[in-house]
Amino acid sequence: MNEKLEQLLGHLETFLPKQLTEEQWQSTTAFRWRRRDSIFGSIGFLQPVKHVSDITFADLQNIDRQRDAIRDNTKHFIEKKPANNILLTGARGTGKSSLIKACLHEFASQSLRLVEVEKEHLADLADITELLAERPERFIVFCDDLSFDEGESGYKAMKSALDGSVSAQVDNVLIYATSNRRHLLPEYMKDNESYAYSDEGEIHPGEVVEEKISLSERFGLWLSFYPPKQDEYLLIIAHWLRHFGLSDNQIEAARAEALVWALERGSRSGRVAWQFAKHWAGSHT
Repeated sequence: MNEKLEQLLGHLETFLPKQLTEEQWQSTTAFRWRRRDSIFGSIGFLQPVKHVSDITFADLQNIDRQRDAIRDNTKHFIEKKPANNILLTGARGTGKSSLIKACLHEFASQSLRLVEVEKEHLADLADITELLAERPERFIVFCDDLSFDEGESGYKAMKSALDGSVSAQVDNVLIYATSNRRHLLPEYMKDNESYAYSDEGEIHPGEVVEEKISLSERFGLWLSFYPPKQDEYLLIIAHWLRHFGLSDNQIEAARAEALVWALERGSRSGRVAWQFAKHWAGSHT
């Protein structure tokens, strides 16, 4: 009977995600939170990332103020000093996600780890932080391209994780999130109708507005990003072309085509510059 029971348990274990070993905890710098359907229901687990981005702070041009702010905050966190959760917002392709990846590259040797959590899994934040709280490493929970529609479950889970749960915030976990929306929720003209004006002319936001800013204000540090100017865009391209081994003369020859490239895409950004640099370097090396 015991033998059959052991066989049954061994069979059931094949349906369960494998627990991370101590070696994996120590050697892996980045993880993704995943869910797997099994006969026991949907089970969440950490999956090691095998190929981690090697982008550095030096690769990110013309966002010096944002770079210094996130680097200092992360350094304080690593040193077990007070540090803030960070919300990075602004134009697409301007380096928001890359800055967070550069933090990992900079501080991984000092026990910094990154855990990427997708929006549909934000309801698991409490479970994730409890799991990470048992570890000696320092963890940044990374939520990329974050935005919510009205009534989504992840919205309230994020609010609780930041500042609102009955449990204390975990000392070795911070949340860094990127978004194209400053307040993470869609904003409508009708929301302005809920503002109230006192006899003295003082303006009071209504409940709808208060609710929409209640999540973003729980991030202690806000970093805003804007599209680069033309000269800044060309400097970013020059950096990447040098990275690919092109000479100064070749870089100068690329300027006109780089401007056409941005015009055709209706955007100047670090991402567009990187895409052009790959295209030009591939054609001229």
